[in-house]
Amino acid sequence: MPGQSLGARFTRSAFFHRISAGVLRAGMGGVHVLGRERATRVVSGLLRTAGPLLPEHRMAKANIAASFPEKSEAERAAILAGAWDNFAHVIVEFVFLEELAAGFDPAQPTGGPISVEGLDRFLKLRDDGKPAIIVAAHLANWEILGVVAHKFGLKTALPFRAPRNLQLAADVLAQREALMGTLIESGRGASFEIAAALDRGDHLGMLIDQRLNRHAVDAPFFGRPALTNPMPAKLARQYECPVHGARAVRRPDGGLHLELTPELTLPRDADGLIDVEASTFAINRLVEGWVREHPDQWFWLHDRWRH
Repeated sequence: MPGQSLGARFTRSAFFHRISAGVLRAGMGGVHVLGRERATRVVSGLLRTAGPLLPEHRMAKANIAASFPEKSEAERAAILAGAWDNFAHVIVEFVFLEELAAGFDPAQPTGGPISVEGLDRFLKLRDDGKPAIIVAAHLANWEILGVVAHKFGLKTALPFRAPRNLQLAADVLAQREALMGTLIESGRGASFEIAAALDRGDHLGMLIDQRLNRHAVDAPFFGRPALTNPMPAKLARQYECPVHGARAVRRPDGGLHLELTPELTLPRDADGLIDVEASTFAINRLVEGWVREHPDQWFWLHDRWRH
């Protein structure tokens, strides 16, 4: 493209995409050879060593300090170290996502490496034939939520942001669709696909804890304004459908515990319709509560508060 540097043109080229995809596939193959436990130790050690050298580490450190002024320096350092460690787990678990999915038995949802709380709510959502919205956050391993919902037979539509590398995007899409069901790539046309999914009674699952640059609501998050996606509240207003929260929590034994909340009671305006701004504030409060419970399991490496 005119005006782009040679380096920028190269990183957008098909040749670079093939090379980087090949490198990543080789890395994933190496993780498979090591096995899940050993690979997690290796990746965690690498991130704990290299992470503090990155600008994301300094940004996350500042945001943790602003979010938890009451905590000591040592407590905040432990949160940040835990965030890097959790990210290492997520990277390795992505490679072993099929193995994790195979290890979950819907007939025994409280035992094994993945446990589920709110099973009755999962089943009610699955069987009522109505649309619903499920909001989630980047806590523990957030991708396992879609995997478990799919294994329960819950019809879901999951918006996602595809990698810029088209070859990697194809890999990710193929794996995730097999394990999670309908995926909707963010971008032009996504709103029509989302509407179609809700019209047929599917359940829209959305990660709503990262910064949205356009059409956002400036909602408080840990006492500071954060550009927040109002789409869950807008769709709930339009479809008059229930909104639930879902989160993953990493257990002390290394397993994952999943929770589906009861239907959220969202604020309404003078006409009795869901108030989009007030409801977006309420959803942020829900996520903030989750993060306060397990701050070391949230993805602090994203600049949530930048405007």
